[in-house]
Amino acid sequence: MPVILAIESSCDETSASVCADGVILSNVIANQTIHEAYGGVVPELASRVHQQNIVPAVQQALSNAKVSKNAIDAVAFTRGPGLLGSLL
Repeated sequence: MPVILAIESSCDETSASVCADGVILSNVIANQTIHEAYGGVVPELASRVHQQNIVPAVQQALSNAKVSKNAIDAVAFTRGPGLLGSLL
């Protein structure tokens, strides 16, 4: 079975996971506590923080799974629904 890198960023958390043979090898979630001050998710802030979090989350997921980026066969990602800025 293929090794899949899965990325989720539809709202205020950035997640990256590595799966192989139907088994989750790693799952990293970067929370966005910045929204607490506003009482809810601010889409523009969410988008900016996703940009900061995505590379470190993917790197950590690969490291935790002990998988190199060259071993990834496919990338799965959130297409929608979700906050537009977070999905771009």
